Amino acid sequence: MTVADIQRALLARGYDLGPSGADGDAGPKTIAAVTAFQRAAGLIADGIAGPLTIKALGNVDVTAKKAEPDQPAWLTLAADEVGTVEGIGKANNPKVVRYFADAGFAGIKDDAVAWCAALVGAMLQRAGRKPSGSLAARSYESWGVGLKGPVLGCIATKKRGNSSWQGHVGFVVGANKDQVFLLGGNQGDKVSVAAFKRSEFTSFRWPADVPIPTSSVLPSTIAGARSGVSEA
Repeated sequence: MTVADIQRALLARGYDLGPSGADGDAGPKTIAAVTAFQRAAGLIADGIAGPLTIKALGNVDVTAKKAEPDQPAWLTLAADEVGTVEGIGKANNPKVVRYFADAGFAGIKDDAVAWCAALVGAMLQRAGRKPSGSLAARSYESWGVGLKGPVLGCIATKKRGNSSWQGHVGFVVGANKDQVFLLGGNQGDKVSVAAFKRSEFTSFRWPADVPIPTSSVLPSTIAGARSGVSEA
């Protein structure tokens, strides 16, 4: 089976491959769908369409149970960026500058500009989702649809200091009654996972065109997550 054949088989089973559909490109949406299918089929869920996966996909019975991916495509992409650090001194890390470009702000070439919303916008755009169109972190308070509480991969906004407009934004990767763990940019001048007080959060949002997860179990602690990191 070609990549397009695999995608068509996934689409026939109801898996969401985004607006591109069966385009022959094994992007993050396709990998997430393959992983979900493998889990439903009782196979090793590694996202790689090997012989057993292809055999299962080739079955004429397309009633296989659809399973939700472990995480949305934009979070998978963001996880690959963890460890990216701002340039030292006057140097600018081209990866951070690329976040601005992909988020729709190609004119910004300085990674000293606050870039938490640039990372969120870039990851959404790369995953085929429309970002808020702003570099203001709290612009995401009115983006997509609101959630009653955090779910894996949702976009979370929080206040920063006593300002009525300054804030921070990132992707939720964990939560407990006291803290929310964010995978975000500009956290200690890098892409990292950090813990923040739950009381500081102002919204949890989800793309309006993506089904909200019905069963999302968040880890209550994240090993190595730091508290008190700078978001400026």
